[in-house]
Amino acid sequence: MSRVTLAESAGFCFGVKRAIEMAYAEIEKNNGEPLYSYGPLIHNKEVTNDLDKKGLHIIESLEGVDKGTVVIRSHGVGKFLYDALEEKGMKMVDGTCPFVKKIHNIVNEAWNEGKSVIIAGDGKHPEVMGINGWCGNSAIILESPEEAQAAELDTDKKYAVVVQTTFRQSKFDDMIEILKGKGLNLDISQTICSATEKRQKEAMELSRNVDKMIVIGDKKSSNTQKLVEICKKNCENTVHIETICDLVLKNFECGDKIGITAGASTPPAIIKEVVVTMSEENVKVEEMSFEQMLEESLVTLHTGDVVKGTVIQVVGEEVSVNLGFKSDGVIPRGEFSRDTTVVPSQVVKAGDEIEVFVVRVNDGDGNVLLSRKRIEEQKGMEDIEKAFNEKSVVAGTVTDVVKGGLIAIVNGVRVFIPSSQVSNRFIEDLSVFKGQELEFNIIEMDRVKRRIIGGRKALVEQEIAAKKAALFETIEAGKKIAGTVSRLTDFGAFVDLGGVDGLIHISEMSWGRISNPREVLKEGQAVEVFVLDVDKEKGKISLSLKDASMNPWTLAVEKYAVGTVVEGKVVRMVPFGAFVELEPGVDGLVHISQIANKHVVKPEDELKVGEVIKVKVLEVNSEQKKISLSKRQAEAPVEEAPAEEAPAAE
Repeated sequence: MSRVTLAESAGFCFGVKRAIEMAYAEIEKNNGEPLYSYGPLIHNKEVTNDLDKKGLHIIESLEGVDKGTVVIRSHGVGKFLYDALEEKGMKMVDGTCPFVKKIHNIVNEAWNEGKSVIIAGDGKHPEVMGINGWCGNSAIILESPEEAQAAELDTDKKYAVVVQTTFRQSKFDDMIEILKGKGLNLDISQTICSATEKRQKEAMELSRNVDKMIVIGDKKSSNTQKLVEICKKNCENTVHIETICDLVLKNFECGDKIGITAGASTPPAIIKEVVVTMSEENVKVEEMSFEQMLEESLVTLHTGDVVKGTVIQVVGEEVSVNLGFKSDGVIPRGEFSRDTTVVPSQVVKAGDEIEVFVVRVNDGDGNVLLSRKRIEEQKGMEDIEKAFNEKSVVAGTVTDVVKGGLIAIVNGVRVFIPSSQVSNRFIEDLSVFKGQELEFNIIEMDRVKRRIIGGRKALVEQEIAAKKAALFETIEAGKKIAGTVSRLTDFGAFVDLGGVDGLIHISEMSWGRISNPREVLKEGQAVEVFVLDVDKEKGKISLSLKDASMNPWTLAVEKYAVGTVVEGKVVRMVPFGAFVELEPGVDGLVHISQIANKHVVKPEDELKVGEVIKVKVLEVNSEQKKISLSKRQAEAPVEEAPAEEAPAAE
């Protein structure tokens, strides 16, 4: 008994199937208006004849056509047709395969940027002709490595290279190597359809392992011709048929291993007819039967189903998805992700396979309403529930600051973090967390009410405790360390030393006199500080900005020698005199008796705060940090020394 193996990807690809479904849908809702297909919708006479009988007529130009609807074939067309239809005010149904549409966009963008376009493919094929129409029909079309070798191209130009979706990958690779060898500036886009590549790979592997090979497809179909070419290289007994009528059964013998594949334009009914006919001839069908294939192609959908589909396009951030159903699916922007910052066009593209949730089978416009957000929620909810039960840490991105806390997204699920749980201390402005990724625990969860609460307080306290323990192991008085000012008060500044705060008292901020810490520091400022004292039991660290080696009193005895007259600024008045700043950190006292050469009742009668005066140093005690000064003596006239007597003349 013979054995038959049917290639898994034989028959309609999703792009062709989509175009056919769109055409039949348009026929069903047609109200008597003319309905046209611009060129054959696909390369298959059986399908195009059936469409013609039902009212979809093929035209090759718009001459004499001024009203009605035009369905654009899956191979696509040039920009001229879109412009002409718009000018005539005619309705258009775009059945262009998403993979082909992607090439149109690449070519048009490159052309607008001034690049020359190279298309690897058959110049007479409608797909290639359509692609060329998006660069003003100026493309260089190369069909073989020989043509690539012979092409005279300019090394000073920039070339955008695309390839026909059904082109042989190996042939394209050879052509690219040749073009690269010419030293050209190439921007290469790999645009061979993944379905085509898969179908050709399956055909190659299948034809190597059978005695006879059957390829089903229209004689004019480019992708079918390539399948025949591939199969014949590996299996001499390869036959190409369009329908069961072309199959000569007497050429098949009992015991033959037979492989079957079909081009992308071959409808399931024709494949089924071949399989059934051969089955009647006692041929055993193995692997994927047509019935299975047919069942897969006629998907049944229900609300609540989770299914896989292929992205057709993203327009206005609304994602269209092919589900293998009679209607396409649509994911509105609001149903794409729980994370409102996600932009669909930046995440998915035409041809991507994605998993979706069926919200409604008919959204009122004939489309299937889908949600990707609900898939995220289901999976995310499972992860969160696991983290809640295991008391493990989760990470989420803060998307909103709301009354009373933050909203973070964890695997597509919203988690509320109350302001009291954001940190171990009160934070006035929570907006600083927006856009940040935070780690926290799930401290409360009600899956039915979808109430999920996160908390960072305990986590932050654990982190601080660990950092504090590590810091207290190494820190000691006299060390110089780096930190960041975390908070300012009237009496000083708290400095974050890496999870643990130390205090700089206002008296330790400058050798000079300051009235407020904000004169010296600001929050968020990076500083280097000296450790004055460490109290491990109380967990306190005293810091200073003052470098002991720069203490001005160290040099005061030499700098302000007794008898020296210097300038200083009056900084403070007391009943018994005035304090004068000689330099930041060094003050001296002018006793009331040393202010003037007269009786002074109050220092304010003779001096003003801020006034710069000359004073004479009377006494210096650097240990007690005291200097006695006199304004009266600094202003006393210098007595002239008595003149020396001239020596007697000899």
